[in-house]
Amino acid sequence: MNFIIALLLNALALLLTSKVVSGITVKSYGAAIIAAIILAIANALVKPILVILTFPVTILTLGLFILVINALVFMVSLNVVKGIEVSGFWAGFWGCIVYSILSYIIHAMLFGSGPTSSAP
Repeated sequence: MNFIIALLLNALALLLTSKVVSGITVKSYGAAIIAAIILAIANALVKPILVILTFPVTILTLGLFILVINALVFMVSLNVVKGIEVSGFWAGFWGCIVYSILSYIIHAMLFGSGPTSSAP
């Protein structure tokens, strides 16, 4: 049940992100829910592989390349969903940062800590 609530809250964070960051357009709440599911799957399966493959570049940039990976995963995940558009890399970059902050704040307000909370 917490997983479903977390997905709905992430969809809300995505809708709020589209209001804050110009270049990200979300046309419906249903598209935001689907995008939250795809984003969760991409973060669980694709992102760890990309992090391992780009480890040398990440070391050379002192970890800043992780932001690029996050932006690319965010952009590609959202562009797959019909009804959501990300206009370019910078919109994806800032959208990823804003989405992460909003998602953390929403989860902290409702669950008492961040999204990785193990509270019952």
